[in-house]
Amino acid sequence: QVQLVESGGGLVQAGGSLRLSCTASGRTFSSYTMGWFRQAPGKEREFVAVIMWSGGSTSYADSVKGRFTISRDNAKNTVYLQMNSLKPEYTAVYYCAVDTVPFNIVVVTRLSRYGYWGQGTQVTVSS
Repeated sequence: QVQLVESGGGLVQAGGSLRLSCTASGRTFSSYTMGWFRQAPGKEREFVAVIMWSGGSTSYADSVKGRFTISRDNAKNTVYLQMNSLKPEYTAVYYCAVDTVPFNIVVVTRLSRYGYWGQGTQVTVSS
Protein backbone atom coordinates (compact mmCIF):
# COMPACT_ATOMS: atom_id res chain seq x y z
CA GLN A 1 0.00 0.00 0.00
CA VAL A 2 1.41 3.34 -1.06
CA GLN A 3 1.10 6.23 1.35
CA LEU A 4 1.82 9.86 0.59
CA VAL A 5 1.94 12.50 3.28
CA GLU A 6 2.07 16.19 2.36
CA SER A 7 3.18 18.96 4.67
CA GLY A 8 4.27 22.56 4.59
CA GLY A 9 1.04 24.31 3.74
CA GLY A 10 -0.24 27.33 5.61
CA LEU A 11 -1.27 30.95 5.44
CA VAL A 12 1.05 33.38 3.71
CA GLN A 13 0.78 36.89 2.35
CA ALA A 14 0.88 37.60 -1.35
CA GLY A 15 4.47 37.68 -2.55
CA GLY A 16 5.59 35.26 0.13
CA SER A 17 6.97 31.73 -0.15
CA LEU A 18 6.16 28.26 1.03
CA ARG A 19 7.85 24.90 0.60
CA LEU A 20 5.65 21.85 0.39
CA SER A 21 6.95 18.35 1.07
CA CYS A 22 5.51 14.96 0.20
CA THR A 23 6.99 11.82 1.70
CA ALA A 24 6.15 8.45 0.19
CA SER A 25 6.20 4.95 1.61
CA GLY A 26 5.25 1.50 0.37
CA ARG A 27 6.80 1.73 -3.08
CA THR A 28 10.22 2.10 -4.69
CA PHE A 29 9.95 5.87 -4.78
CA SER A 30 12.90 6.43 -7.09
CA SER A 31 11.23 4.42 -9.88
CA TYR A 32 8.22 6.68 -10.27
CA THR A 33 7.41 10.09 -11.63
CA MET A 34 5.84 12.37 -9.02
CA GLY A 35 3.38 15.19 -9.54
CA TRP A 36 1.86 18.11 -7.66
CA PHE A 37 -1.73 19.15 -8.27
CA ARG A 38 -4.08 21.63 -6.64
CA GLN A 39 -7.78 22.15 -6.19
CA ALA A 40 -9.30 25.52 -5.40
CA PRO A 41 -12.79 25.84 -3.92
CA GLY A 42 -15.44 25.19 -6.57
CA LYS A 43 -12.87 24.22 -9.19
CA GLU A 44 -11.52 21.01 -10.63
CA ARG A 45 -8.20 19.60 -9.55
CA GLU A 46 -5.44 20.79 -11.87
CA PHE A 47 -1.87 19.98 -12.73
CA VAL A 48 0.85 22.12 -11.15
CA ALA A 49 4.21 20.41 -11.65
CA VAL A 50 5.82 17.07 -12.37
CA ILE A 51 9.27 15.59 -11.93
CA MET A 52 10.43 12.46 -13.70
CA TRP A 53 11.57 9.41 -11.74
CA SER A 54 15.20 10.20 -12.53
CA GLY A 55 14.80 13.81 -11.46
CA GLY A 56 16.25 14.90 -14.78
CA SER A 57 13.12 16.42 -16.30
CA THR A 58 10.42 18.67 -14.91
CA SER A 59 7.35 20.37 -16.28
CA TYR A 60 5.09 23.12 -14.94
CA ALA A 61 1.68 24.59 -15.53
CA ASP A 62 1.97 27.91 -17.34
CA SER A 63 0.41 29.69 -14.37
CA VAL A 64 3.30 28.79 -12.06
CA LYS A 65 6.31 28.81 -14.37
CA GLY A 66 9.10 30.90 -12.97
CA ARG A 67 7.52 30.90 -9.51
CA PHE A 68 7.44 27.21 -8.50
CA THR A 69 10.23 24.65 -8.46
CA ILE A 70 9.71 20.93 -8.07
CA SER A 71 12.54 18.72 -6.82
CA ARG A 72 13.02 15.33 -5.26
CA ASP A 73 15.33 13.54 -2.86
CA ASN A 74 15.11 9.85 -3.62
CA ALA A 75 17.21 8.96 -0.59
CA LYS A 76 14.47 10.52 1.59
CA ASN A 77 11.53 9.35 -0.55
CA THR A 78 10.44 12.96 -0.69
CA VAL A 79 9.33 15.38 -3.37
CA TYR A 80 9.25 19.13 -2.78
CA LEU A 81 7.44 22.09 -4.24
CA GLN A 82 9.11 25.43 -3.61
CA MET A 83 6.55 28.17 -4.18
CA ASN A 84 7.73 31.77 -4.49
CA SER A 85 6.00 35.05 -5.29
CA LEU A 86 2.69 33.57 -4.27
CA LYS A 87 -0.58 35.04 -5.50
CA PRO A 88 -4.04 34.91 -3.88
CA GLU A 89 -5.27 32.87 -6.85
CA TYR A 90 -2.88 30.10 -5.80
CA THR A 91 -5.03 29.43 -2.76
CA ALA A 92 -5.99 25.76 -2.92
CA VAL A 93 -5.45 22.34 -1.43
CA TYR A 94 -2.22 20.98 -2.87
CA TYR A 95 -1.84 17.26 -3.50
CA CYS A 96 1.09 15.10 -4.45
CA ALA A 97 0.62 11.95 -6.51
CA VAL A 98 2.53 8.96 -7.85
CA ASP A 99 2.57 7.88 -11.48
CA THR A 100 1.19 4.40 -12.20
CA VAL A 101 4.04 3.36 -14.51
CA PRO A 102 7.59 2.77 -13.23
CA PHE A 103 10.47 4.29 -15.20
CA ASN A 104 7.99 6.16 -17.37
CA ILE A 105 9.65 8.04 -20.22
CA VAL A 106 6.60 10.22 -20.82
CA VAL A 107 6.03 13.42 -18.86
CA VAL A 108 2.65 12.79 -17.23
CA THR A 109 0.39 15.74 -16.48
CA ARG A 110 -3.06 14.14 -16.61
CA LEU A 111 -4.69 13.37 -13.28
CA SER A 112 -5.96 10.00 -14.50
CA ARG A 113 -2.42 8.74 -14.97
CA TYR A 114 -1.66 9.00 -11.27
CA GLY A 115 -2.57 6.07 -9.10
CA TYR A 116 -1.94 7.23 -5.55
CA TRP A 117 -2.68 10.54 -3.89
CA GLY A 118 -1.89 12.22 -0.63
CA GLN A 119 -4.48 13.78 1.62
CA GLY A 120 -3.56 17.29 0.57
CA THR A 121 -2.23 20.36 2.35
CA GLN A 122 -4.00 23.71 2.43
CA VAL A 123 -2.24 26.75 1.02
CA THR A 124 -3.91 30.09 1.61
CA VAL A 125 -2.47 33.26 0.12
CA SER A 126 -3.89 36.49 1.48
CA SER A 127 -3.93 39.73 -0.47
